[in-house]
Amino acid sequence: MKAIVNEGCIGCGLCASTCPAVFTLEDGVAVAMAGDIPEEELPAAAEARDGCPVSVIDIQTD
Repeated sequence: MKAIVNEGCIGCGLCASTCPAVFTLEDGVAVAMAGDIPEEELPAAAEARDGCPVSVIDIQTD
């Protein structure tokens, strides 16, 4: 599974604080790590997606 941050991110930092192994802030917006989400990080990545105030995070299966 891969995380994707779509256009519209407001840079609140919730995803990066919820799941720093997958999300970071760069230039004021969230960026997802390249490659697959580590299995142990899937619950936190899903929590970050669900908590995004502007709903711009997707978690896609390969």
